[in-house]
Amino acid sequence: MIDLLLDPNAWAALLTLTVLEIVLGIDNLIFIAILTARLDAQRARRARAVGLTLAFVFRVVMLAGLTWLMGLTAPIVTVFGMGISWRDIILIGGGLFLIAKGTHEIHGEVEAREHAAEPSAAAKSFGLVLVQLVAIDLVFSLDSIVTAIGMAENLEVMVAAVLIAMIVMYFAAKPVGTFIAEHPTTKMLALAFLLLIGVALVADGFEFHIPRGYIYFSLVFAGAVEAFNVIVGKRRRARKSGL
Repeated sequence: MIDLLLDPNAWAALLTLTVLEIVLGIDNLIFIAILTARLDAQRARRARAVGLTLAFVFRVVMLAGLTWLMGLTAPIVTVFGMGISWRDIILIGGGLFLIAKGTHEIHGEVEAREHAAEPSAAAKSFGLVLVQLVAIDLVFSLDSIVTAIGMAENLEVMVAAVLIAMIVMYFAAKPVGTFIAEHPTTKMLALAFLLLIGVALVADGFEFHIPRGYIYFSLVFAGAVEAFNVIVGKRRRARKSGL
């Protein structure tokens, strides 16, 4: 352990992997923010804490079972000449879940706006939110840990990077959730991002990798445009109130 603390390569790997884990956790964070948006403040806080705790636990458990995790990439069935592994099945299932969830939420925002004051039974169910958080945490954890395995060699470095990333995400969860809740157009943008991530996960499951850089760049660009819209909207309201 002392040698590891004195190894500059280990610190470089920790820094790089921490940044990467935070970036990979953005989609997880957005999903948690959307799921908890319709809960009351107290239950939303509990759901965020449970969701991020489960994300950390899943990642640590998977890191501890590296041999088992790597075995998930072994093909168990062949479809049209393509080997499908358990990892592929999890990614495809998770991607389809995100696509279905994003589509459902977008439909609710567009078609049921007049009933916004009456939260649905699903929105009221804290247990249902937790079930969805567990399911998607498992998918995002798998994707994150596979990346970590390829980036670092020491288990201690991987766990430390995941822990730091989870702490950053914990403190960022509430501001992100509050911002999305206060700006409906931003929520629609986040839902569109979830659809993109869902498509990317399904593509990964079928061995067609879409570079995440393209998706994150589109998110940053669209987010910058939305930020300008929010600023312009505030200034227009301020001018009207001043008149």
